[in-house]
Amino acid sequence: MSIPENATPVKPFDAAKYAGKWYEIARFDYRFEKDLQNVTAEYGILPDGTISVLNRGYDVKKGEWKKSEGKAKFVNGPDEGRLKVSFFGPFYAGYNIIAVDPEYRYALVVGKSTDYLWLLSRETTMPAGIKDKYVAQAKALGCNTDALVWVDQKPRAE
Repeated sequence: MSIPENATPVKPFDAAKYAGKWYEIARFDYRFEKDLQNVTAEYGILPDGTISVLNRGYDVKKGEWKKSEGKAKFVNGPDEGRLKVSFFGPFYAGYNIIAVDPEYRYALVVGKSTDYLWLLSRETTMPAGIKDKYVAQAKALGCNTDALVWVDQKPRAE
């Protein structure tokens, strides 16, 4: 699995601390997340060491919740935040955690290239200072941060 040229995955990485629910604060707009708000990702550690992935989001155009389940595997071992994730059988995509705070409350993730970017938080918001720092870091990697979609996390009925 590839990683953007100047990106470095978090190491040491603690999968147990990363596990749990994350709220998507911002992303680039991809086909599979088009029109989604209230996006969350939940990660769990499976007995075989792989990571379970459950993504959910509210499709504002269709007025319905969508979810996708997948799995992730470590590329170089569990002490490095470099994974490959699959939602469609044997097809994997890069998932590279390039920044996380010491308490694992906020994370910056890039895909296989600078065309894929996520800002994640344990809460529905992210402090401005962290947000600014992560956006600057993404921009330095070559990401077009002007194209970020800021996710609406206001509560919606299930």
